[in-house]
Amino acid sequence: AGMQGHFELNVFKPVMAANFLQSARLLGDAAVSFNEHCVSGIRPNLGRIKALVNNSLMLVTALNTKIGYYKAAEIAKAAHKNGTTLKEEAVRLGYVTAEDFDEWVKPGNMTKPLD
Repeated sequence: AGMQGHFELNVFKPVMAANFLQSARLLGDAAVSFNEHCVSGIRPNLGRIKALVNNSLMLVTALNTKIGYYKAAEIAKAAHKNGTTLKEEAVRLGYVTAEDFDEWVKPGNMTKPLD
């Protein structure tokens, strides 16, 4: 709409403003409806969340500073290829012990803001 105005005082600006306000209202109403009809009442399945997080390949980034990027990448690729966990592959490849892995890889530390 704004491209059709030929003067500095663009006659289409009120149309653009009205469309923006309509879109903002629509987005706001959608957010309220989403909250009322979807989000409200949802309870997390903590067991499923823990399983998904512990099987996530992103956790390998915690090993970068301990064993280096290339070894960490090798662990992630092997876990993905073999359908195993990062911990299983890290121990199998001999790059870390199970105890070191548990000490270094803590998802909770990776998902909160830094101080």
